[in-house]
Amino acid sequence: MLTKRGSSKSLRWQHSRYSPLGRQWEVSLFTFQFLLFILWDKFLRKNSSKQRQKRAKWLVKNLLQLGPTFIKIGQSLSTRADLIPLEYIQELSQLQDNVPPFSTDEAIAVIEGELGKPVYDLFDDFEIEPLASASLGQVHRAKLYTGKEVVVKVQRPGLEKIFNLDFEVVHRLIRILTRFFKSFKKYNLEAVHEEFFEILFREIDYVHEGKNAERFRTNFRGYSQIKVPKIHWKYSTKKILTLEYLPGIKVDDRAALEANNINLDNIIKLGICSYLKQLLIDGFFQSDPHPGNMAVSQRGELIFYDFGTMAEVKTFAKDQMIQVFFAVLKKDTDTVVDNLVYMGLIEPLNDMTPVKRIVAFLLENFREKPVDVRAFEQVSDEVYSMFKSQPFRLPPQMTFILKSLATLDGIARALDPQYNLLAASQPFVKNLALSGSGGSVVTVMVRQAKEMIKSSLNQSDLSERFFRGFEERIDRGELQFRVRSLENERVLKRINLGIRSLIYACLTGFVLLSASILMTTVYTKFALICFGFAGLFSLFFLKSLISLLLQEKVDKLLEK
Repeated sequence: MLTKRGSSKSLRWQHSRYSPLGRQWEVSLFTFQFLLFILWDKFLRKNSSKQRQKRAKWLVKNLLQLGPTFIKIGQSLSTRADLIPLEYIQELSQLQDNVPPFSTDEAIAVIEGELGKPVYDLFDDFEIEPLASASLGQVHRAKLYTGKEVVVKVQRPGLEKIFNLDFEVVHRLIRILTRFFKSFKKYNLEAVHEEFFEILFREIDYVHEGKNAERFRTNFRGYSQIKVPKIHWKYSTKKILTLEYLPGIKVDDRAALEANNINLDNIIKLGICSYLKQLLIDGFFQSDPHPGNMAVSQRGELIFYDFGTMAEVKTFAKDQMIQVFFAVLKKDTDTVVDNLVYMGLIEPLNDMTPVKRIVAFLLENFREKPVDVRAFEQVSDEVYSMFKSQPFRLPPQMTFILKSLATLDGIARALDPQYNLLAASQPFVKNLALSGSGGSVVTVMVRQAKEMIKSSLNQSDLSERFFRGFEERIDRGELQFRVRSLENERVLKRINLGIRSLIYACLTGFVLLSASILMTTVYTKFALICFGFAGLFSLFFLKSLISLLLQEKVDKLLEK
């Protein structure tokens, strides 16, 4: 809602009449073409930054052509710098607010069809050029006959139909991936798929979004530094949403904020504290807080836009999140791990020592300063052991919480690369400690805040606490000697995968040769059977080759 767009650019998916088979073919072709590009680059060892940028540009171009479902997937991936290379992050981040608009004639047709009147009978003034565009709609600035300035959010035509098609298409792809690649099963992709599309379908109901905005506005009533646009229900329907016009500077535009003498530290604190309130007190939060959905007014107020992707935290999960939050502030490793296990983020193992060591390392090194990837060299063996036993998993209900936190962290680092989470959250903790009212959740938080402040003030008897903790670790069996060569194990695993790949390659070649010979005889039926086996062995070969390439990549990262 912050930048002016250029002329409309036609997107193929907006004008195509897809059949389920046609859509499946288009999406599958795109998916396998991209996978082949990646495998080809790995095979030729083309891993330069320039090559990754080239592939990322191709990916973004094709996501735009595939439509809103895949634009949304790209937007989600653009926040995951921990999963994909920086070149992809940079290109995918353009999907957040660089989606081409659709034609103004179509937008006016939707407005008039939904509200039942000509556009200039509804608005005293209506800007033809869209103020901003996104994957699901675009925004036009307008003025009511009462004199109030508003923005009119118009949904892209045909969204529901294409979502229904993509729901089935993506589901089939997930089933293929989980069937042929067992490693995908641990991610519970089907549950994530259901959650993702459930949110997408809610997001294209603008009445639902308007109600979310009003609830969000109510939650921040009395907080003068947080602004939420008011909904004009008379000019709103399922596909049209008319809101109060609240202009602002894009929240991650550091140069513009500094030019307007806005204190960046205050904006970071405001953003962090407002999200802690959403997650830990309200249990109702904006799950897609990208920079296009947040702005800063000239007076330094934080403005929230776009309430289509709100999510709720169940009470039991909220209690655990509260405990994890204060345990992080207190560097209480055991409490953090115990609650992460309870929430389903960590799978319990007989020996939790590697997991606890990594969590303690993170709390000690990165709680009050930016993450330095090179520091992980100190725990590289534990990282390898941890991922080998695969203790981490991501329940679908936590996907959007982590996504929103990762995005918010990215915004804060764009404003200040050295920002401190502990310092940014202090106003939130202090306000809780001074508060004496509220429901059960707030009461729990107040108690936790007071205990944290007391523990920070009482720093005596450090040696006593150290020896007590040391004794508890011995009792739990966490302190033990391990004599093993993790480096040799990694080499042996690569050799095993290499031999397996070689065997499948030989079997594929042998069966193909046999089939070719049989085709020249009367035994053509047997030749067809051999071709079928060749296809099966080639799939096994491809799977082993991918596993080998991934293993080599992990080993190289650990050796750096």
